[in-house]
Amino acid sequence: MSTEKIVADEGPQLDFSTDMSYADYLHLDEVLNAQHPLSPDHNEMLFIVQHQTSELWMKLMLHELAAAVSCIADDKLGSAFKMLARVSRIMEQLVHAWDVLATMTPPEYSAIRPYLSTSSGFQSWQYRSVEFMLGNKNAAMLKPHSHRPEILAKVEAAYRAPSLYDESLRLLARRGLAIPATHTERDWTQPYVASDAVEQAWLVAYRNPETHWDLYQLGEELTDLEDAFRLWRFRHVTTVERVIGFKRGTGGTSGVGYLRKMLDVVLFPEIWKLRTDL
Repeated sequence: MSTEKIVADEGPQLDFSTDMSYADYLHLDEVLNAQHPLSPDHNEMLFIVQHQTSELWMKLMLHELAAAVSCIADDKLGSAFKMLARVSRIMEQLVHAWDVLATMTPPEYSAIRPYLSTSSGFQSWQYRSVEFMLGNKNAAMLKPHSHRPEILAKVEAAYRAPSLYDESLRLLARRGLAIPATHTERDWTQPYVASDAVEQAWLVAYRNPETHWDLYQLGEELTDLEDAFRLWRFRHVTTVERVIGFKRGTGGTSGVGYLRKMLDVVLFPEIWKLRTDL
């Protein structure tokens, strides 16, 4: 059977002169015309598309994280679990995105690097917002956005709000577990400090999962999330080293050296430590 006959037999709508099409709904003209290479090099398109698609995934990640934090604050854990699982899967997509960029060789990147000037993924306001929502607070990271007041306001909102982990601990406290007040009412802009008391509270849930099943599941959702985040960071490091070695980053950091230091940041420390102490 010919493809023409298959289409004719299916009877799909083919005229969109007055109706909304797929491209209309997705605003594909804007999306597909947002790539503007500055160099004459063929490989710059890969570099642009990889980073733009990552930013789109991060937009969805922020959407899901904000909703998950709100659900945890409202004791709607079933919905929060679905959203957190989705965030973990998004991070898996971002891990594999580095595989595509890793096809760019050092000479290919060197051909486009001068055209990047001082632009760098280090300046991604969406990535910074993700980090702030996951609890890695650092006031210095607001500065790259000070020239864009509307963007700064978004990043600062994530910086000043309770993180995903903060809201999770407040939930444990509402459920009667012994979370100290220093960890339920504090200056949310300050980096999280691990607490033995918080670990003991999590251990109650982990030692009695039948009694505290949803809190136990929350702990595992957070573990999945940080596990995926670590893999995303690690793949970033190895890709950068593969493409530029130990050159300084375009944004001014030491490059691989900086990224390796960030691998040591632990977002939900008590949930990892309790595995040794169970």
